[in-house]
Amino acid sequence: MINCLYGSQIRRYKHPSVAAAASRLNPINCYQPGGCFVLALRPMQSEASNIPDNIVLIGPMGSGKTTIGRRLAALLDKQFIDCDEVLEQRLGVKIALIFELEGEAGFRRREQLLLQQLCQQKNTVLATGGGSVLQADNRQLLRAFGTVIYLQTSVSQQLDRLERDKARPLLQRPDREQRLQLLAQQRNPIYSALADVVVTARNLPVEQMAKITLQALQHYCESSECTL
Repeated sequence: MINCLYGSQIRRYKHPSVAAAASRLNPINCYQPGGCFVLALRPMQSEASNIPDNIVLIGPMGSGKTTIGRRLAALLDKQFIDCDEVLEQRLGVKIALIFELEGEAGFRRREQLLLQQLCQQKNTVLATGGGSVLQADNRQLLRAFGTVIYLQTSVSQQLDRLERDKARPLLQRPDREQRLQLLAQQRNPIYSALADVVVTARNLPVEQMAKITLQALQHYCESSECTL
């Protein structure tokens, strides 16, 4: 059992890596304007006191899976893997070209094969593509691989963050907002059902969002249900 001073409270952690990460955080009031609401949905299958070996980030495009995930991995001393980045590196082409040549179905097949390989890794924070959760086999794979954190983002936030984006195939059309609304209706219930932890973000710096996400993970590891 390790005691960590956190603001005016002392929190006790049984796992050294959780305690080490907690000791680097400053207290954050998640209900302040511009803050976040954090909710742990379902208990871990392993002991709640253990930090998960692997963490999976899911959510729509523009939710910050790559930027937040990279910083979260650094805080927890884990390797960071972005599924889309690895796919582009291995094939030597951009995802947009895969969509153009093989269609979305072809891209999803390649994505699934890659996920099967990446989910053999250890001590990893894995950022997934926004549509990777559409296939039931992928959802089962990700759930078995690690603790799933859903970075929940509104369509208006997506529009702001992706305003200048020219690389995402599903957004190369004039009706971006309608397209994002449709994707949200289709995918958000899947994200929610798959998630162990949900972090609903507003426009905060990456460092602060990574720390808030880590707080949610810590609370989830210590209890079956918590709200920050």
